[in-house]
Parts: sequence; C-alpha cells; structure tokens
Amino acid sequence: MSSTTEPRPRTTPPQRPGDRVFAGLSRGAALLILATLAGVAIFLAIRGLPGITASPDEVKYGTSFLPYVGPLVFGTLWAAALALLLATPVAIGVALFISHYAPRRLAQPIGYVIDLLAAVPSVVYGAWGMVTLAGAMQPVYAWLEENLGFIPLFAGPASATGRTILTAALVLAIMVLPIMTAICREIFLQTPRLHEEAALALGATRWEMTTMAVLPYARSGIVSAAMLALGRALGETMAVAMVLSASGVVTFNLISSTNPSTIAANIAHSFKEASGLTVNGLIATGLVLFVITFAVNFAARAIVNRRKDFSGAN
Repeated sequence: MSSTTEPRPRTTPPQRPGDRVFAGLSRGAALLILATLAGVAIFLAIRGLPGITASPDEVKYGTSFLPYVGPLVFGTLWAAALALLLATPVAIGVALFISHYAPRRLAQPIGYVIDLLAAVPSVVYGAWGMVTLAGAMQPVYAWLEENLGFIPLFAGPASATGRTILTAALVLAIMVLPIMTAICREIFLQTPRLHEEAALALGATRWEMTTMAVLPYARSGIVSAAMLALGRALGETMAVAMVLSASGVVTFNLISSTNPSTIAANIAHSFKEASGLTVNGLIATGLVLFVITFAVNFAARAIVNRRKDFSGAN
C-alpha cells in the first residue's frame, strides 16, 4: 500500500440564488458601462468625421479642422491645469486638517460643508463667477499688471470686466475641490496607525509625522484624486461658458480680455447657431475632448497601479 495520499480535489462552495443574481447584475452593469462608452465614441466618430474633412468654405468658423480645434485644446488644458494647480494644495491642506488636526466636533461639520459644495449646480457657480468674482478680481488684475507686468502671465492689459481665464480657473478650482478633498481625506485616514505612532515615538513632531508617514503612504491616492479632478475640470461647460470672455486665441496671459476658449464652452456658445457641417465640426471637437479625458483617466490608472501594492490608493 502506498504511503502517500492523493490530495483532495478542491470544491467550490455552492452559491445561493441571491449570490448568482447579484453576480449577474454586477457583470451586466459593468458591460453596460462599457457598451455606453463604446456607443458614445462611435457616435462622436461617425458624426464628427464629416466635420474633420470639411473644407473651410463649408463651415461657419471658416478654417480647416486642425487650426480650429488647436486653440480650443490649448484653452481646455490651460484652464484645467490652472484649476488643478490652485485646488490641489487647498484640497490636501483641508483633508489633512480634517483627518489629523481638527477636533472631531469641528472636523465633521467642515467635511459636510466641503461635500455640500459638490451638490451646487454648475450654473450657480457660473453665475457667481460672472456677477461677483469677476468684479472682485478686476482690481487684483490691475495691481498685477502694474506691479508684475514684466512677467508674461500678467502682461496685460488687464481686463475691465475681470472675465479672464484666471477667473474661470478659480471657479473650476472651487468646483473640483470637493472631489479632491473627499478622496484625499479618505486616503489619509487609511494610513496605518502603527506608522504614525512609530514616527511619533521616534520623536517626530505632528508635521514631521505627516510628511514621513501620511503623505508618502497617500502619494498615489493624491495623484488619482488630482487626475479625477482634472477630468472633471476638462469637461466643465456652463460655468466656463458664463465666466470666460473667450476670443479663440492661444495666449498664456492670465489677466487680459483676450482669452482662449475651451472645447466644452465653445460647443455651448456655438451649437445653437450651427447648421450643416458646422454641427459635425462641433461634434468632432467633442470627440477630441473625449479622447483627452480618456487619456487622462488612463494615465491616472497607470500611475496608481505602479504603487498600488504599498500605498493607500486602493
């Protein structure tokens, strides 16, 4: 008789009907999202192709597609990058204050207020930016031109209305702040308690513990929050369309009345008067925005996956 025993075959536990239903619904929801995404891409490609190949005399904007969409791509990326640059430090600071510094009685109300900003409609932000913020920023722009005009970003002439690309970026920064703050706060709270206590036991101050234990652990989570906010800023329409006085140019000047436009705002401004191949051209610009947003999300996922084994992003 052989002394070795054959291993028992592994058996999967039986699934209840509810488990099978839930698994099927989850799989169906995932496939539905992919099908919807593919449908949007196919629609934009089919309807936008005639606008891409249209000659300048067949469209109202009077030029070929690439010279038309180029300044719009620049304005979209420039406004979103400015918004991200303004919102990221504030979001990280607020999230750190809520998660590690504020008393519990104060942290919860602040967190609720930040989360409520995400429920404000875009048109409300746009109206506030157009009526209140633009007028309040006009003296600031005049001061920047007078004192920092030697820097190309503030060369001027300063806008008399305050409806500049910088004002639009400020509005976008406020709009993406709740997303970044909420994600960063949850990531900071996932930092292992032993890491924080070990840093404090070695004599680190609260700030040193934050820089040595919390921020390195949450690095890829912060990147994913920033990329998600960037995708939100890239596609914003009404707030930018209401605030920005656009001229369709390529310029880095932040305080001038001559400003680049964004793809989404240009579609909102131009679609009601468009007809024929001009509509196809606007849809083609939407396809370009779709590709840009997809590329941003793809890059964010790649960055997060590089550090997912030793970070709090996942």
